[in-house]
Amino acid sequence: MRLILITSLTMIAFAANSVLGRMAIGSGDAPLIDPASFSAIRLISGALMLAVLVGLTGSGSARSPRFQSGSWASALALFAYAVAFSYAYVALETGIGALILFACVQATMIGWALKEGDRPSGLEWLGLATAFGAFIWLVSPGLSAPDPWAAALMAVSGIAWGAYSLRGRGLPDPLKATADNFMRSIIFLIPLGAMVLLSGADVHASGRGLVLAVISGAVTSGLGYALWYRVLRQIGATQGAIVQLTVPVIAAIGGSLFVAEGWSLRLVVSSLLILGGVAVAILAKQRRTQKQIG
Repeated sequence: MRLILITSLTMIAFAANSVLGRMAIGSGDAPLIDPASFSAIRLISGALMLAVLVGLTGSGSARSPRFQSGSWASALALFAYAVAFSYAYVALETGIGALILFACVQATMIGWALKEGDRPSGLEWLGLATAFGAFIWLVSPGLSAPDPWAAALMAVSGIAWGAYSLRGRGLPDPLKATADNFMRSIIFLIPLGAMVLLSGADVHASGRGLVLAVISGAVTSGLGYALWYRVLRQIGATQGAIVQLTVPVIAAIGGSLFVAEGWSLRLVVSSLLILGGVAVAILAKQRRTQKQIG
């Protein structure tokens, strides 16, 4: 029961990032905060929370000021994920954004496995083809289609997060590495700020917008990632990938409750097909892997 509770809290935290982002950035004609400021505060507050957690848990060399577990490439991927995520939610609804993000994360990781020589079974291909076809249908032009530029930005965010996840596989201390990468990502806020100033883009933040950004960074990102690494040790990578299928659904429910967003038929059907197809592919791969080991 304790594991179920922690896992549920982690999935809610991941989904809450989408809800918080949409509440803060996409609030109609008067957003509470601009995307660049939301990204900056999220990364900075996440870095501070993770630094505190590393210090409290004694993870890695907490007393050393040097970056020891992270990398600049991973930090850039983290930064790209956060910024593209924020700008995408200017125009995307919560559930659709989370679904695009999740689909692109999984597609990136599966694509990398194929590049590395993985050969899926027929059932895996069926699941992947179903999910990919449903994703194309979700973003294709139509009355209920998402904004194409926002959808493209969220796809970039998902690819960046998939790349970040791939780079983090097998690290002996993922919490310390994540803390280091968050700290490194703050450096990239300097060119982002320069670009915003040069472009003359609007920069503003209300008190509520600042609070939502801090919660997204410190709580649903910082604490959420810490819980996730704890859960993964107990449930494994395959089960972890499957349980993440709930995130877009939880995000869509959160969007209905907190942002008054409706559920279109396209979102419901595409969600079922994408999540179902990915679940089939993951389970089929697990079965194939077990046969190869056996």
